[in-house]
Amino acid sequence: MAELVKNPAVQEKLYDEIKTTCGDGEVSEEAVHSMPYLKAVILEGLRKHPPGHFVLPHKAAEDMDVGGYLIPKGETVNFMVAEMGRDGEEWDRPMEFVPERFLEGGDGVGVDMTGTKGIRLMPFGVGPRICARLSIAMLHLEYFVANMVREFEWKEVPGDEVDFAEKREFTTVMKKPLRPRLVPRN
Repeated sequence: MAELVKNPAVQEKLYDEIKTTCGDGEVSEEAVHSMPYLKAVILEGLRKHPPGHFVLPHKAAEDMDVGGYLIPKGETVNFMVAEMGRDGEEWDRPMEFVPERFLEGGDGVGVDMTGTKGIRLMPFGVGPRICARLSIAMLHLEYFVANMVREFEWKEVPGDEVDFAEKREFTTVMKKPLRPRLVPRN
């Protein structure tokens, strides 16, 4: 939501998609499945701000070469999830919030969050230890964001600017919590 506050053009484009899809009706579970820009906004948020900077460590089951590095059998490997999403060799303009990268023609098209086709984005882990509730988590994120944008225009409060500095608690959270000005749309 902080990114939508800082990027009003993205928020407006998302609102337009919600209004086009749902009209004056409520956002339904079925409706969120037919909103590609909403999904792109969620994926971009997870790429830039994953809930955890690390996933559970993995042990190499056998000697393996990963990007030119030998990982000996039995060694522990940690995946830097946040760094993966901010890697300039993988992502064009990695520090910018650009949901369009997950739409046709973008550098994030076809990203597979399960890790079966390569790993570029893994906010829910990958492989046998992937979050078992990935699909319900995505549905909840899409439904929550769609409803919050449908009901309110999210604005920055002058003098209380959005600060993306992070701190680690159980998950990674904003050091200074978001305090937007919410303007009812209806």
